Amino acid sequence: MSEYLPILYSFRRCPYAIRARLAISSAQITCELREVVLRDKAPELLAASPKGTVPVVVMRDGEVIEESLEIMKWALRGNDPEGWLAMSDANRALVDDLIVRNDTTFKAALDRYKYSWKHPDDDLEIQREIAATILRDLDLRLANRRWLLGDSPCLADMALLPFVRQFSFVDRDWFLAQPWSNLNRWLDDFLESERFASIMTKRSKWSAGDAITLFPSG
Repeated sequence: MSEYLPILYSFRRCPYAIRARLAISSAQITCELREVVLRDKAPELLAASPKGTVPVVVMRDGEVIEESLEIMKWALRGNDPEGWLAMSDANRALVDDLIVRNDTTFKAALDRYKYSWKHPDDDLEIQREIAATILRDLDLRLANRRWLLGDSPCLADMALLPFVRQFSFVDRDWFLAQPWSNLNRWLDDFLESERFASIMTKRSKWSAGDAITLFPSG
């Protein structure tokens, strides 16, 4: 069966891999899931994508998609039953801006905050404040709507939430003490959803010869 399925290399806790799995699950595209251990990467992953990061999708014809946002768009362009890509041109530009800010400014500050021991020359509190400024803006945007564009999630929600989740657990007490109730409600709705639970199942490291694991599994 696997020769007819796209192969998804993933790592359970990686926010890039989480958002790719969210989109693949929403699109109801069945893949062969190969769980990666980052300190011991499968040679098959490195052969397909020498940079060795996840997620990576290897198509049946050998085409490789190795950027998480491109994987999301590939999946949703194939099937978008929840309308994550359905938006006006103005909203599309807004979504693009939100994702670019998340993937550049927010992600850089998150890394320096979460892995401060790797960045001894950076001030942890300054990096946290850079990220917090963006989160306060999201909190304001969510003041009168359940999701970033309205009553239902869009590409931006699912592209950003895995990174906000990661940030929220660096210093949980500090995060929960912040006055961003709209942001917390948005994050909690995501963390308590069936979709999130379904894509976070723990898997053993994949090795050649293992039985095929299908994703989504249900």
